[in-house]
Amino acid sequence: MDAKAEPLPVAAAPPRFRLNARWTTLLVLAAVIATIPWFFPSGFYFRVAALVWVTALAAVGLQILMGQAGQVSLGHAGFVGIGAYATALGPRYLGLDVLLCLPLGAAVAAAVAFLVGRPILRLKGHYLAVATLGFGMLVAMVLGNEVWLTGGPDGINVQRPEILGWRIRGGETWYWITGAILLVGVWIALNLQDSPSGRALAALHDSEVAARTVGIDVARHKLRAFVISAVYAAVAGGLLALLNGRASPDFAGFLASVEYVTMVVIGGLASVPGAVAGAALLVLLPQVLTVFHDYEHAVLGLLIMLFMIFLRAGIVPGLAALLRRRS
Repeated sequence: MDAKAEPLPVAAAPPRFRLNARWTTLLVLAAVIATIPWFFPSGFYFRVAALVWVTALAAVGLQILMGQAGQVSLGHAGFVGIGAYATALGPRYLGLDVLLCLPLGAAVAAAVAFLVGRPILRLKGHYLAVATLGFGMLVAMVLGNEVWLTGGPDGINVQRPEILGWRIRGGETWYWITGAILLVGVWIALNLQDSPSGRALAALHDSEVAARTVGIDVARHKLRAFVISAVYAAVAGGLLALLNGRASPDFAGFLASVEYVTMVVIGGLASVPGAVAGAALLVLLPQVLTVFHDYEHAVLGLLIMLFMIFLRAGIVPGLAALLRRRS
């Protein structure tokens, strides 16, 4: 009797290329930055969009501290002010090129965050919030009162940057510059979130006691997140000063810090793209709500309340969960 012929092996299907969430986020953001200028009716919209990208960069930095590390900060705008005034004062008093003052501001903010963060990050909860609030108020008071150095409440002009004789100016130019820098900032934040350090931050976000039990150096990781957050804020502050051509103490004000916290919470505390969405919402809504005149702030507050009631996890995580339920 003939033996049964063995079936020929079937060639395995080639593996499909699948984008992970990190690259999907970056591609979507890049597509948005590349395509929305087609719908701008005038140059004014380029400047507003550039303001969105700069604000989103600062919000992403705060998301690293609050959303990934679980540390509350009400003084984030203080580092924005440090970055802005480094850009303004560096060329005037140190003779530096204004573009070199962007990394200088980031370095100064990192050093200040390291020195300030070591004692205050030992605090928890509302004690930490009050301590960071005090830091932000201190920076704002120095910038507003030291007239001889900072120009006082009126602020100080910022030198326009030049590259090989070409002066960088105009809303469209700054739109592409700030959009590219935001992409880099989001890429770094997403990589941090997926790295061993990011997983350590997630562990201490859930429980510092549990994280310490499994061998995570809680103090070192909290300080690292605080310094990274400060660098993001300082770069955003420098870009904001260059975009406006002026640095103002309002950049470091308490209300600015509250706005950054609101952006992160509304967009989704645990989501990097949520920080971008929250920043876009809070920058664009006041522009849209000007039709309400005297009731603009009341309508803005009502909309924020509605977002928090119906999308408690934030805009991006909430909408993602809604789409998953319907699919």
